[in-house]
Amino acid sequence: MNSPRISLEQWRALIAVVEAGGYAQAAEALNKSQSTVSYAVAKLEDLLEVKVFEIQGRKAVLTPVGETLYRRARQLLDEASGLEKAGRDMAAGWEAEIRIAVDHLFPGEILLRVLGQFSDHCRQTRVQLYETVLSGNEEALMEGRVDVAITPIVPVGFLGDPLMRIRFLPVAHPDHPLHKLGREVSYQDLRQHRQMVIRDSGSRVNRDAGWLGSEQRWTVSNNTTSIKSVCLGLAFAWLPELDVQQELASGQLKVLPMREGQERFAQLYLVFADRDYAGPATRQFAEMILQGVRDICKEATGGASA
Repeated sequence: MNSPRISLEQWRALIAVVEAGGYAQAAEALNKSQSTVSYAVAKLEDLLEVKVFEIQGRKAVLTPVGETLYRRARQLLDEASGLEKAGRDMAAGWEAEIRIAVDHLFPGEILLRVLGQFSDHCRQTRVQLYETVLSGNEEALMEGRVDVAITPIVPVGFLGDPLMRIRFLPVAHPDHPLHKLGREVSYQDLRQHRQMVIRDSGSRVNRDAGWLGSEQRWTVSNNTTSIKSVCLGLAFAWLPELDVQQELASGQLKVLPMREGQERFAQLYLVFADRDYAGPATRQFAEMILQGVRDICKEATGGASA
């Protein structure tokens, strides 16, 4: 096997120039001199006999070859970082910390029950929990900020195991004007009233989901605020059935008699950042989540197999 002639530090310099936006910014990000960064990239170009950057005005821009090398270098460094982390985790036994991203749609009852069980089983492992909406999980996985995610969106390049399907119902306070119509509710009726929706927690993509036809739409950051607002009669919303069971049972909320679109569904997936490098604590948490979902399904069906 031939030994690589280009070091990880040289690839890191290339990536830094691209992502920081220039040699000076890359030098600052890497805490190195600008001449050191420039030399590393120049040496890389010399060894490969290619031109990675071309100067346009006062800015270094990737050539087509440079774009390909940048993408592969990014993968190389991610793989190297993952390998180092896996080695540290295996040496330590259980991970000192696991990082989890959970979409707001996942039932809080299951999550808290599993976290309690996990705490009893892995007392020395800290948990960093990121509660996200829509593309927030996608970003956390792609940026390597979490070890495992529960998400309705499986990013490109990742694989997910189906976890559970969430049913949404259109609901409003019993005294809401939509319930006073005395007939089936149409989309045209909804347009005349305020809708409550949840804000996407991602910073790169502002992705909306569901019916968004109301001009009086209010956007909030979490499900609790949305549910409370609808219970107060401030708006209508499609809310996860599992989250509003008590409100429906107590009469605080009532399902709207829709002419169409009476229910909606979203599929949640369990996605590892990298299953091969996942430590024992990460794998334990994932198995507990899967078992927690199975237990809830059995309870919902009176003990029958899900």
